Amino acid sequence: MSMSSSLIEVRNNNLPAYAVFAAMLSAAGLPIYIHAPKYFVDEHGVSLVALGSVLFVLRLLDVVQDPLFGRLSARLGRRRGLAISIACVVMALGMLGLFAVEPLVSPLVWFGLMLTLVFSAFSFLTINFYAQGVVTASSFGQFGHLRLARWRESGALFGVCIAAIAPLVFSYFMNAPFVGFAIGFAVLALVAGTMMRAEWAEGRDLKSASFQTVLQDPIARRLLIIAFVNAAPVAVSSTLFLFYVEARLMSPGMEGPLLLLFFLSAAFSVPLWGGIAEKLGTKSTLMISMTLAIVAFGFSIFFGAGDWLAFAVVCVASGAALGADLTLLPAMFAKRMGEISPAATEGFGLWSFVSKFTLAFAAVLLLPALQLAGFESGSDSNSSHSLFVLTLLYAAVPCVLKIFALILLAFTAVSEE
Repeated sequence: MSMSSSLIEVRNNNLPAYAVFAAMLSAAGLPIYIHAPKYFVDEHGVSLVALGSVLFVLRLLDVVQDPLFGRLSARLGRRRGLAISIACVVMALGMLGLFAVEPLVSPLVWFGLMLTLVFSAFSFLTINFYAQGVVTASSFGQFGHLRLARWRESGALFGVCIAAIAPLVFSYFMNAPFVGFAIGFAVLALVAGTMMRAEWAEGRDLKSASFQTVLQDPIARRLLIIAFVNAAPVAVSSTLFLFYVEARLMSPGMEGPLLLLFFLSAAFSVPLWGGIAEKLGTKSTLMISMTLAIVAFGFSIFFGAGDWLAFAVVCVASGAALGADLTLLPAMFAKRMGEISPAATEGFGLWSFVSKFTLAFAAVLLLPALQLAGFESGSDSNSSHSLFVLTLLYAAVPCVLKIFALILLAFTAVSEE
């Protein structure tokens, strides 16, 4: 066996580390939007308006710091592995502070401080994690980026599913289920960081492309635009999902099962999309998944009270489409970054910036639009006009955005590998 073959075999054997690390990152991301706000409302009496304001401000901070973290990562050199270990510890401490420690100052201030730790560590780790994937996948040969993406994004989606149900599971064994969740996350962070240690060392001396180099490349620039337009429908639907199920479908209590069904469908679809991409090509397969998402969102326009079962089918289809989005598009960008530079920390800083900006964009535009239409959360007497606006924003807007993303991708000259 040659030295090259041996190296590929070692890296193949370490692919589970990418899945575990991705699961850890996604398990950290979910509480930011679901668990933490509800916990601070229930346990500390903080208002949703105040929490929402803090989340929005911190989201903007996250958007600004991501490109800077990309630049910092490119300059750490041999200290990158140590910096990543510290970031894992910081994120674990932030999660423990959120759920396992009584606030040492005002609960709202504590909420902001702990989420700042989680946000910052999450961003730094995500940028380095995806950039390292470029280095590792380049040794796999044809479809290397796609092969690694299948492991990485499958782990991420299963991490979301586990994080979604973990507090409920812990509630059967302890009186403080979120404390159990935080401790479990800290253990997962330790395991994931340990499993990935060899990967950071492998690429520690590599340099990255500058922002200017990435943005001057026409294909990389087009892929960043596609990423923004394509992620916007997910940001829109995620922001309005609970309102749509509760008010439009009149099915309170079904939000959790339908959301879990959505993420499970995404997770189980990843290997399927990867197999299709190896036969038809990455670009063609992604275009198929985008078309599936458009059809799914299109059906959602016509649902009404009691149609939660039909909407469950939409959750399966749109979840499957999300599985392709999370796997194939990053793989395409990673492959391009590998062609521009042997590492891509600054490129993925821009990628992270684009992805997170869609969430801030959705939050700042959609919720005020709903309020302007007279929509009231939890009310059984919303007007037909407010429900129409809700449906328009939840289903029709994503359809239009997906169609635009599909057209952009169709006219982008990227490799099918």
